[in-house]
Amino acid sequence: MGVAFTNLREFLDLLEERDELRRIRVEVDPHLEITEIADRVMKAGGPALLFENVKGSDIPFAINLLGSPQRMAWALGMEEWSELERRLDDLLAMAMGPPPKSLLGKLQVLNEIIKVGRIGPREVSNAPVHEVFDTENPSLAELPIPTCWPLDGGPYITFPLVLTHDPLTGKRNVGLYRLQKFDNRTLGMHWQRHKGGAEHWRRSKETRRRMEVAVAIGADPTLMYAASAPLPPDIDEMVFAGFLRGAPVETVQAKTVDIKVPAHAEIVLEGWVDPSESRLEGPFGDHIGYYSLAEPFPVFHLTAVTRRRDPVFVSTIVGVPPMEDAWIGKATERLFLPLVRLFVPELVDMNLPVHGVFHNFCIVSINKRYPGQARKVMHGIWGVGQLMFTKYVIVVDHDVDVQNLKEVMWRVGANTDPARDLEQARGPMDHLEFATTTEHFGGKLGIDATRKMPEEGFPREWPPEIRMDDEIVKLVDERWLSYGI
Repeated sequence: MGVAFTNLREFLDLLEERDELRRIRVEVDPHLEITEIADRVMKAGGPALLFENVKGSDIPFAINLLGSPQRMAWALGMEEWSELERRLDDLLAMAMGPPPKSLLGKLQVLNEIIKVGRIGPREVSNAPVHEVFDTENPSLAELPIPTCWPLDGGPYITFPLVLTHDPLTGKRNVGLYRLQKFDNRTLGMHWQRHKGGAEHWRRSKETRRRMEVAVAIGADPTLMYAASAPLPPDIDEMVFAGFLRGAPVETVQAKTVDIKVPAHAEIVLEGWVDPSESRLEGPFGDHIGYYSLAEPFPVFHLTAVTRRRDPVFVSTIVGVPPMEDAWIGKATERLFLPLVRLFVPELVDMNLPVHGVFHNFCIVSINKRYPGQARKVMHGIWGVGQLMFTKYVIVVDHDVDVQNLKEVMWRVGANTDPARDLEQARGPMDHLEFATTTEHFGGKLGIDATRKMPEEGFPREWPPEIRMDDEIVKLVDERWLSYGI
Protein backbone atom coordinates (compact mmCIF):
# COMPACT_ATOMS: atom_id res chain seq x y z
CA MET A 1 0.00 0.00 0.00
CA GLY A 2 1.09 3.57 -0.57
CA VAL A 3 0.45 6.74 1.40
CA ALA A 4 -2.37 6.87 3.96
CA PHE A 5 -3.60 10.47 3.85
CA THR A 6 -4.51 11.93 7.23
CA ASN A 7 -6.70 14.62 5.71
CA LEU A 8 -7.95 16.18 2.52
CA ARG A 9 -5.21 18.78 2.20
CA GLU A 10 -2.46 16.15 2.13
CA PHE A 11 -4.22 14.64 -0.86
CA LEU A 12 -4.56 18.08 -2.50
CA ASP A 13 -0.83 18.65 -1.99
CA LEU A 14 -0.05 15.35 -3.71
CA LEU A 15 -2.32 16.18 -6.64
CA GLU A 16 -0.66 19.56 -7.07
CA GLU A 17 2.81 18.05 -6.80
CA ARG A 18 1.91 15.57 -9.57
CA ASP A 19 0.30 18.24 -11.78
CA GLU A 20 -3.21 16.85 -11.28
CA LEU A 21 -4.71 19.98 -9.67
CA ARG A 22 -5.60 23.32 -11.22
CA ARG A 23 -6.20 26.44 -9.12
CA ILE A 24 -8.78 28.83 -10.57
CA ARG A 25 -8.29 32.33 -9.19
CA VAL A 26 -10.92 34.30 -11.15
CA GLU A 27 -14.32 34.71 -9.49
CA VAL A 28 -16.80 31.97 -10.34
CA ASP A 29 -20.47 31.63 -9.48
CA PRO A 30 -21.63 28.49 -7.61
CA HIS A 31 -24.98 28.92 -9.35
CA LEU A 32 -24.52 26.78 -12.53
CA GLU A 33 -21.18 28.28 -13.65
CA ILE A 34 -19.01 25.86 -11.63
CA THR A 35 -21.04 22.93 -12.98
CA GLU A 36 -20.49 23.96 -16.59
CA ILE A 37 -16.76 24.31 -16.02
CA ALA A 38 -16.48 21.03 -14.13
CA ASP A 39 -18.65 19.14 -16.65
CA ARG A 40 -16.34 20.11 -19.51
CA VAL A 41 -13.25 19.14 -17.51
CA MET A 42 -14.70 15.80 -16.36
CA LYS A 43 -15.79 14.73 -19.83
CA ALA A 44 -12.35 15.62 -21.19
CA GLY A 45 -10.62 13.54 -18.50
CA GLY A 46 -9.12 16.68 -17.00
CA PRO A 47 -7.59 17.51 -13.61
CA ALA A 48 -8.99 18.20 -10.16
CA LEU A 49 -10.12 21.82 -9.71
CA LEU A 50 -9.76 24.18 -6.77
CA PHE A 51 -11.80 27.38 -7.14
CA GLU A 52 -10.20 29.94 -4.84
CA ASN A 53 -12.58 32.85 -5.47
CA VAL A 54 -16.21 31.69 -5.21
CA LYS A 55 -18.90 34.33 -5.42
CA GLY A 56 -20.63 34.86 -2.08
CA SER A 57 -18.16 32.86 0.03
CA ASP A 58 -14.62 33.06 1.40
CA ILE A 59 -14.22 29.26 1.34
CA PRO A 60 -12.34 27.58 -1.56
CA PHE A 61 -14.29 24.98 -3.54
CA ALA A 62 -12.76 21.65 -4.67
CA ILE A 63 -14.27 19.34 -7.28
CA ASN A 64 -13.27 16.38 -9.49
CA LEU A 65 -10.73 15.18 -6.93
CA LEU A 66 -11.40 11.50 -7.76
CA GLY A 67 -12.18 12.05 -11.44
CA SER A 68 -9.60 9.78 -13.08
CA PRO A 69 -8.36 6.20 -12.62
CA GLN A 70 -4.99 7.48 -11.43
CA ARG A 71 -6.37 9.97 -8.87
CA MET A 72 -8.80 7.34 -7.62
CA ALA A 73 -5.94 4.89 -7.12
CA TRP A 74 -3.83 7.50 -5.30
CA ALA A 75 -6.78 8.34 -3.07
CA LEU A 76 -6.84 4.71 -1.94
CA GLY A 77 -3.10 4.68 -1.29
CA MET A 78 -1.91 2.76 -4.34
CA GLU A 79 -0.73 3.18 -7.89
CA GLU A 80 -3.24 0.72 -9.39
CA TRP A 81 -6.60 -0.69 -8.28
CA SER A 82 -5.30 -4.21 -8.85
CA GLU A 83 -3.05 -3.77 -5.81
CA LEU A 84 -6.04 -3.63 -3.48
CA GLU A 85 -7.93 -6.30 -5.42
CA ARG A 86 -4.98 -8.64 -4.79
CA ARG A 87 -4.88 -7.62 -1.14
CA LEU A 88 -8.56 -8.42 -0.69
CA ASP A 89 -8.07 -11.72 -2.51
CA ASP A 90 -5.19 -12.65 -0.20
CA LEU A 91 -7.12 -11.63 2.91
CA LEU A 92 -10.17 -13.65 1.89
CA ALA A 93 -8.01 -16.66 1.02
CA MET A 94 -6.37 -16.40 4.44
CA ALA A 95 -9.73 -16.18 6.18
CA MET A 96 -11.38 -19.03 4.27
CA GLY A 97 -8.51 -21.34 3.37
CA PRO A 98 -6.94 -24.17 5.38
CA PRO A 99 -4.78 -23.09 8.34
CA PRO A 100 -1.06 -22.75 7.50
CA LYS A 101 1.18 -25.57 8.64
CA SER A 102 4.54 -23.82 8.91
CA LEU A 103 5.54 -21.50 11.72
CA LEU A 104 6.30 -18.74 9.21
CA GLY A 105 2.85 -19.12 7.63
CA LYS A 106 1.15 -18.96 11.01
CA LEU A 107 3.09 -15.82 11.92
CA GLN A 108 2.11 -14.18 8.63
CA VAL A 109 -1.57 -14.95 9.25
CA LEU A 110 -1.28 -13.67 12.82
CA ASN A 111 0.31 -10.46 11.57
CA GLU A 112 -2.53 -9.85 9.11
CA ILE A 113 -5.15 -10.50 11.79
CA ILE A 114 -3.41 -8.07 14.16
CA LYS A 115 -3.30 -5.39 11.46
CA VAL A 116 -6.98 -5.82 10.66
CA GLY A 117 -7.78 -5.60 14.35
CA ARG A 118 -6.09 -2.20 14.56
CA ILE A 119 -8.01 -0.43 11.82
CA GLY A 120 -11.09 0.58 13.82
CA PRO A 121 -11.62 4.32 14.40
CA ARG A 122 -9.62 5.98 17.19
CA GLU A 123 -11.09 8.80 19.26
CA VAL A 124 -9.04 11.93 20.04
CA SER A 125 -9.86 14.79 22.38
CA ASN A 126 -8.80 17.71 20.17
CA ALA A 127 -9.30 17.98 16.45
CA PRO A 128 -8.72 20.39 13.54
CA VAL A 129 -12.43 20.28 12.69
CA HIS A 130 -13.14 22.06 16.01
CA GLU A 131 -10.77 24.98 15.41
CA VAL A 132 -13.81 27.18 14.67
CA PHE A 133 -17.36 26.37 15.78
CA ASP A 134 -20.76 27.95 16.25
CA THR A 135 -23.33 26.28 18.49
CA GLU A 136 -25.30 29.44 19.35
CA ASN A 137 -26.40 30.69 15.95
CA PRO A 138 -25.16 28.19 13.34
CA SER A 139 -25.76 29.00 9.69
CA LEU A 140 -25.07 27.57 6.26
CA ALA A 141 -24.73 31.05 4.80
CA GLU A 142 -20.94 31.07 4.53
CA LEU A 143 -20.74 27.76 2.65
CA PRO A 144 -20.39 27.91 -1.19
CA ILE A 145 -23.20 25.39 -1.79
CA PRO A 146 -23.73 25.09 -5.56
CA THR A 147 -26.83 24.91 -7.69
CA CYS A 148 -25.74 22.30 -10.21
CA TRP A 149 -28.34 22.18 -12.99
CA PRO A 150 -31.03 24.60 -14.24
CA LEU A 151 -34.07 22.63 -13.01
CA ASP A 152 -32.61 21.70 -9.62
CA GLY A 153 -34.86 22.49 -6.66
CA GLY A 154 -32.11 24.59 -5.09
CA PRO A 155 -28.47 24.50 -4.01
CA TYR A 156 -27.14 21.03 -3.07
CA ILE A 157 -24.36 19.63 -0.93
CA THR A 158 -23.38 16.76 -3.21
CA PHE A 159 -20.42 15.09 -1.45
CA PRO A 160 -21.48 14.91 2.22
CA LEU A 161 -20.52 12.08 4.56
CA VAL A 162 -23.73 11.60 6.56
CA LEU A 163 -23.21 9.92 9.95
CA THR A 164 -26.09 8.31 11.84
CA HIS A 165 -26.60 5.58 14.43
CA ASP A 166 -29.26 2.89 14.49
CA PRO A 167 -31.58 4.02 17.35
CA LEU A 168 -32.10 0.39 18.42
CA THR A 169 -28.63 -1.15 18.08
CA GLY A 170 -26.34 1.90 18.04
CA LYS A 171 -24.65 0.70 14.84
CA ARG A 172 -23.02 3.49 12.84
CA ASN A 173 -23.61 4.29 9.18
CA VAL A 174 -21.59 6.69 7.03
CA GLY A 175 -23.39 7.28 3.75
CA LEU A 176 -23.19 9.60 0.78
CA TYR A 177 -26.62 11.25 0.45
CA ARG A 178 -27.31 14.55 -1.27
CA LEU A 179 -28.61 17.46 0.83
CA GLN A 180 -30.79 20.24 -0.59
CA LYS A 181 -30.44 23.62 1.08
CA PHE A 182 -33.88 24.90 2.06
CA ASP A 183 -32.58 27.85 4.08
CA ASN A 184 -29.61 28.65 6.33
CA ARG A 185 -30.81 26.28 9.07
CA THR A 186 -32.45 23.36 7.24
CA LEU A 187 -31.55 20.81 4.58
CA GLY A 188 -33.47 18.12 2.71
CA MET A 189 -32.03 14.68 3.59
CA HIS A 190 -32.23 12.43 0.53
CA TRP A 191 -32.24 8.99 2.17
CA GLN A 192 -33.03 6.43 -0.54
CA ARG A 193 -35.11 3.56 0.83
CA HIS A 194 -32.49 0.83 0.25
CA LYS A 195 -29.66 2.67 2.04
CA GLY A 196 -28.39 2.41 5.62
CA GLY A 197 -29.33 5.95 6.63
CA ALA A 198 -32.92 5.36 5.53
CA GLU A 199 -33.08 2.22 7.67
CA HIS A 200 -31.94 4.21 10.72
CA TRP A 201 -34.58 6.84 9.97
CA ARG A 202 -37.31 4.20 9.68
CA ARG A 203 -36.30 2.79 13.06
CA SER A 204 -36.36 6.28 14.57
CA LYS A 205 -39.99 6.47 13.40
CA GLU A 206 -40.66 3.30 15.40
CA THR A 207 -39.20 4.89 18.54
CA ARG A 208 -40.90 8.24 17.76
CA ARG A 209 -37.76 10.13 18.73
CA ARG A 210 -35.62 12.65 16.92
CA MET A 211 -32.55 11.14 15.32
CA GLU A 212 -29.21 12.90 15.63
CA VAL A 213 -27.18 13.38 12.46
CA ALA A 214 -23.73 14.73 11.62
CA VAL A 215 -22.55 15.69 8.14
CA ALA A 216 -18.83 15.86 7.29
CA ILE A 217 -17.71 17.79 4.22
CA GLY A 218 -14.16 17.11 3.07
CA ALA A 219 -12.27 14.27 4.75
CA ASP A 220 -9.37 11.99 3.98
CA PRO A 221 -10.05 10.46 0.54
CA THR A 222 -10.37 6.87 1.76
CA LEU A 223 -13.23 7.84 4.07
CA MET A 224 -14.81 9.86 1.26
CA TYR A 225 -14.70 6.74 -0.90
CA ALA A 226 -15.86 4.38 1.88
CA ALA A 227 -19.02 6.46 2.36
CA SER A 228 -19.94 5.76 -1.27
CA ALA A 229 -19.14 2.04 -1.19
CA PRO A 230 -22.01 -0.50 -1.29
CA LEU A 231 -20.92 -2.28 1.88
CA PRO A 232 -22.88 -5.10 3.50
CA PRO A 233 -25.02 -3.82 6.42
CA ASP A 234 -22.74 -5.25 9.11
CA ILE A 235 -19.54 -3.57 7.87
CA ASP A 236 -18.74 -0.17 9.41
CA GLU A 237 -17.58 2.38 6.83
CA MET A 238 -15.06 3.80 9.34
CA VAL A 239 -13.52 0.34 9.74
CA PHE A 240 -13.50 -0.20 5.97
CA ALA A 241 -11.74 3.15 5.50
CA GLY A 242 -9.20 2.06 8.11
CA PHE A 243 -8.61 -1.12 6.13
CA LEU A 244 -8.13 0.86 2.92
CA ARG A 245 -5.66 3.30 4.45
CA GLY A 246 -3.96 0.77 6.71
CA ALA A 247 -4.45 3.03 9.74
CA PRO A 248 -7.41 4.04 11.95
CA VAL A 249 -9.61 7.01 11.10
CA GLU A 250 -9.36 9.53 13.92
CA THR A 251 -12.67 10.76 15.34
CA VAL A 252 -13.75 13.39 17.85
CA GLN A 253 -16.95 13.81 19.86
CA ALA A 254 -19.31 16.27 18.18
CA LYS A 255 -20.36 19.44 20.02
CA THR A 256 -24.18 19.11 20.09
CA VAL A 257 -24.97 15.52 19.06
CA ASP A 258 -23.80 12.18 20.44
CA ILE A 259 -21.84 11.24 17.33
CA LYS A 260 -18.11 10.89 16.79
CA VAL A 261 -17.14 12.75 13.65
CA PRO A 262 -13.98 12.64 11.49
CA ALA A 263 -11.39 14.66 13.41
CA HIS A 264 -9.66 15.87 10.25
CA ALA A 265 -12.77 16.83 8.28
CA GLU A 266 -12.88 20.29 6.75
CA ILE A 267 -16.43 21.09 7.89
CA VAL A 268 -19.01 19.28 10.04
CA LEU A 269 -22.70 20.11 10.28
CA GLU A 270 -24.52 18.81 13.36
CA GLY A 271 -28.25 18.47 13.77
CA TRP A 272 -31.30 16.25 13.90
CA VAL A 273 -34.25 14.96 11.92
CA ASP A 274 -37.78 14.45 13.24
CA PRO A 275 -39.28 11.16 11.99
CA SER A 276 -42.69 12.80 11.65
CA GLU A 277 -41.45 15.68 9.46
CA SER A 278 -40.83 15.66 5.72
CA ARG A 279 -40.63 18.22 2.97
CA LEU A 280 -40.59 18.16 -0.83
CA GLU A 281 -36.99 17.69 -1.99
CA GLY A 282 -35.86 18.02 -5.61
CA PRO A 283 -35.84 17.97 -8.57
CA PHE A 284 -32.14 17.14 -8.90
CA GLY A 285 -29.98 16.50 -11.98
CA ASP A 286 -28.89 12.97 -11.15
CA HIS A 287 -26.26 10.42 -12.17
CA ILE A 288 -28.72 8.66 -14.47
CA GLY A 289 -28.52 11.67 -16.80
CA TYR A 290 -32.07 12.78 -16.03
CA TYR A 291 -33.62 14.80 -13.22
CA SER A 292 -34.95 12.81 -10.29
CA LEU A 293 -38.31 14.40 -9.51
CA ALA A 294 -39.40 16.05 -6.29
CA GLU A 295 -40.47 13.74 -3.46
CA PRO A 296 -40.98 14.16 0.31
CA PHE A 297 -37.84 13.48 2.37
CA PRO A 298 -36.78 14.12 5.98
CA VAL A 299 -35.65 17.58 7.08
CA PHE A 300 -32.26 18.13 8.75
CA HIS A 301 -32.22 20.90 11.37
CA LEU A 302 -28.83 22.50 12.03
CA THR A 303 -27.56 22.77 15.63
CA ALA A 304 -23.85 23.46 15.05
CA VAL A 305 -21.23 24.17 12.41
CA THR A 306 -17.65 23.21 13.19
CA ARG A 307 -14.72 23.63 10.83
CA ARG A 308 -11.07 24.25 10.32
CA ARG A 309 -9.83 27.84 10.32
CA ASP A 310 -9.24 27.65 6.56
CA PRO A 311 -11.64 24.95 5.31
CA VAL A 312 -12.05 23.63 1.78
CA PHE A 313 -15.57 22.85 0.56
CA VAL A 314 -15.67 19.57 -1.41
CA SER A 315 -18.32 18.95 -4.04
CA THR A 316 -19.06 16.87 -7.11
CA ILE A 317 -21.56 16.94 -9.93
CA VAL A 318 -23.48 14.09 -11.51
CA GLY A 319 -25.31 13.91 -14.81
CA VAL A 320 -24.84 12.39 -18.25
CA PRO A 321 -21.76 10.15 -17.93
CA PRO A 322 -18.83 10.20 -17.78
CA MET A 323 -18.54 12.24 -14.62
CA GLU A 324 -16.33 12.03 -11.52
CA ASP A 325 -18.51 9.25 -10.13
CA ALA A 326 -17.47 7.08 -13.10
CA TRP A 327 -14.12 6.39 -11.47
CA ILE A 328 -15.58 6.02 -7.98
CA GLY A 329 -17.84 3.34 -9.48
CA LYS A 330 -15.00 1.63 -11.34
CA ALA A 331 -12.96 1.51 -8.13
CA THR A 332 -15.90 -0.22 -6.45
CA GLU A 333 -16.05 -2.69 -9.33
CA ARG A 334 -12.39 -3.61 -8.81
CA LEU A 335 -12.41 -3.60 -5.02
CA PHE A 336 -15.53 -5.70 -4.63
CA LEU A 337 -14.78 -8.28 -7.33
CA PRO A 338 -13.18 -10.69 -4.78
CA LEU A 339 -16.25 -10.35 -2.55
CA VAL A 340 -18.67 -11.05 -5.42
CA ARG A 341 -16.65 -14.19 -6.20
CA LEU A 342 -17.58 -15.52 -2.75
CA PHE A 343 -21.18 -15.76 -4.01
CA VAL A 344 -20.41 -16.44 -7.68
CA PRO A 345 -17.22 -18.55 -7.55
CA GLU A 346 -17.04 -19.20 -11.31
CA LEU A 347 -16.70 -15.46 -11.93
CA VAL A 348 -13.52 -14.47 -13.81
CA ASP A 349 -14.03 -10.75 -14.35
CA MET A 350 -16.76 -8.12 -14.20
CA ASN A 351 -17.43 -4.83 -15.97
CA LEU A 352 -20.00 -2.25 -14.87
CA PRO A 353 -19.81 0.07 -17.90
CA VAL A 354 -19.54 3.77 -17.13
CA HIS A 355 -22.03 4.75 -19.83
CA GLY A 356 -24.49 2.20 -18.48
CA VAL A 357 -24.53 4.15 -15.19
CA PHE A 358 -23.05 1.12 -13.35
CA HIS A 359 -26.24 -0.50 -12.10
CA ASN A 360 -27.91 -0.72 -15.52
CA PHE A 361 -25.44 -3.22 -17.04
CA CYS A 362 -23.23 -5.91 -15.56
CA ILE A 363 -20.99 -7.88 -17.93
CA VAL A 364 -19.31 -10.96 -16.45
CA SER A 365 -17.04 -13.70 -17.75
CA ILE A 366 -17.22 -17.16 -16.21
CA ASN A 367 -15.53 -20.55 -16.25
CA LYS A 368 -18.43 -22.49 -17.73
CA ARG A 369 -18.58 -26.21 -16.90
CA TYR A 370 -22.23 -27.29 -17.16
CA PRO A 371 -25.47 -26.38 -18.96
CA GLY A 372 -27.52 -23.58 -17.47
CA GLN A 373 -24.56 -22.16 -15.56
CA ALA A 374 -24.84 -18.74 -17.19
CA ARG A 375 -28.43 -18.47 -15.97
CA LYS A 376 -27.39 -19.52 -12.47
CA VAL A 377 -24.79 -16.71 -12.56
CA MET A 378 -27.39 -14.14 -13.66
CA HIS A 379 -29.57 -14.88 -10.66
CA GLY A 380 -26.50 -14.96 -8.42
CA ILE A 381 -25.58 -11.44 -9.56
CA TRP A 382 -29.13 -10.22 -8.90
CA GLY A 383 -28.85 -11.65 -5.39
CA VAL A 384 -25.64 -9.88 -4.32
CA GLY A 385 -25.99 -6.57 -2.46
CA GLN A 386 -26.69 -3.57 -4.66
CA LEU A 387 -26.12 -5.64 -7.81
CA MET A 388 -29.80 -6.45 -7.24
CA PHE A 389 -30.52 -3.20 -9.10
CA THR A 390 -28.85 -4.41 -12.32
CA LYS A 391 -31.18 -4.26 -15.32
CA TYR A 392 -29.09 -6.25 -17.79
CA VAL A 393 -26.63 -9.05 -17.00
CA ILE A 394 -24.50 -10.27 -19.92
CA VAL A 395 -22.56 -13.51 -19.40
CA VAL A 396 -19.63 -14.50 -21.63
CA ASP A 397 -16.96 -17.19 -21.51
CA HIS A 398 -13.73 -16.99 -19.50
CA ASP A 399 -11.56 -16.04 -22.52
CA VAL A 400 -13.59 -12.91 -23.36
CA ASP A 401 -12.24 -9.52 -22.24
CA VAL A 402 -15.30 -7.99 -20.54
CA GLN A 403 -13.53 -4.61 -20.38
CA ASN A 404 -13.50 -4.52 -24.20
CA LEU A 405 -17.04 -3.53 -25.14
CA LYS A 406 -16.34 -4.11 -28.85
CA GLU A 407 -15.50 -7.73 -28.15
CA VAL A 408 -18.52 -8.11 -25.88
CA MET A 409 -20.84 -6.77 -28.58
CA TRP A 410 -19.31 -9.18 -31.10
CA ARG A 411 -19.86 -12.14 -28.77
CA VAL A 412 -23.44 -11.11 -27.95
CA GLY A 413 -24.26 -10.71 -31.63
CA ALA A 414 -22.55 -13.94 -32.73
CA ASN A 415 -23.21 -16.30 -29.80
CA THR A 416 -26.88 -15.73 -28.98
CA ASP A 417 -30.26 -16.78 -30.26
CA PRO A 418 -32.86 -14.45 -28.72
CA ALA A 419 -35.41 -17.25 -28.76
CA ARG A 420 -33.15 -19.36 -26.54
CA ASP A 421 -30.61 -17.21 -24.67
CA LEU A 422 -32.64 -14.57 -22.83
CA GLU A 423 -33.55 -14.89 -19.15
CA GLN A 424 -36.25 -12.58 -17.84
CA ALA A 425 -36.79 -11.81 -14.17
CA ARG A 426 -38.31 -9.16 -11.91
CA GLY A 427 -36.98 -7.62 -8.73
CA PRO A 428 -35.96 -4.49 -6.80
CA MET A 429 -34.91 -1.40 -8.72
CA ASP A 430 -32.88 1.61 -7.70
CA HIS A 431 -34.77 4.50 -6.11
CA LEU A 432 -33.71 6.76 -8.98
CA GLU A 433 -34.90 4.35 -11.69
CA PHE A 434 -37.67 6.10 -13.65
CA ALA A 435 -38.30 3.83 -16.67
CA THR A 436 -40.10 1.00 -14.87
CA THR A 437 -43.88 0.76 -14.76
CA THR A 438 -43.84 0.43 -10.96
CA GLU A 439 -41.63 2.54 -8.70
CA HIS A 440 -38.76 0.59 -7.04
CA PHE A 441 -39.70 -2.66 -8.82
CA GLY A 442 -39.21 -3.81 -12.39
CA GLY A 443 -37.97 -6.22 -15.01
CA LYS A 444 -34.49 -7.60 -15.57
CA LEU A 445 -32.91 -9.31 -18.54
CA GLY A 446 -30.05 -11.77 -18.70
CA ILE A 447 -28.21 -12.53 -21.94
CA ASP A 448 -26.31 -15.81 -22.20
CA ALA A 449 -23.51 -15.12 -24.71
CA THR A 450 -21.44 -18.17 -23.75
CA ARG A 451 -20.70 -21.09 -26.06
CA LYS A 452 -23.68 -23.41 -26.00
CA MET A 453 -23.73 -27.06 -25.02
CA PRO A 454 -26.00 -29.73 -26.57
CA GLU A 455 -28.12 -29.76 -23.38
CA GLU A 456 -28.79 -26.04 -23.92
CA GLY A 457 -30.49 -26.59 -27.27
CA PHE A 458 -27.44 -26.51 -29.56
CA PRO A 459 -27.02 -30.03 -30.99
CA ARG A 460 -24.49 -29.03 -33.64
CA GLU A 461 -20.73 -28.56 -33.28
CA TRP A 462 -19.78 -25.08 -32.04
CA PRO A 463 -17.66 -23.55 -34.83
CA PRO A 464 -14.00 -22.59 -34.25
CA GLU A 465 -13.09 -18.91 -34.05
CA ILE A 466 -10.92 -17.33 -36.72
CA ARG A 467 -7.40 -16.95 -35.32
CA MET A 468 -4.01 -16.73 -36.99
CA ASP A 469 -1.22 -19.22 -36.17
CA ASP A 470 1.04 -17.93 -33.39
CA GLU A 471 4.15 -18.49 -35.54
CA ILE A 472 2.83 -16.24 -38.29
CA VAL A 473 1.85 -13.55 -35.78
CA LYS A 474 5.38 -13.63 -34.34
CA LEU A 475 6.94 -13.53 -37.81
CA VAL A 476 4.90 -10.52 -38.90
CA ASP A 477 5.64 -8.75 -35.60
CA GLU A 478 9.37 -9.19 -36.20
CA ARG A 479 9.22 -8.05 -39.84
CA TRP A 480 6.62 -5.28 -39.46
CA LEU A 481 8.96 -2.33 -39.96
CA SER A 482 10.39 -3.89 -43.10
CA TYR A 483 6.98 -3.82 -44.81
CA GLY A 484 7.06 -0.03 -44.90
CA ILE A 485 3.37 0.23 -44.00
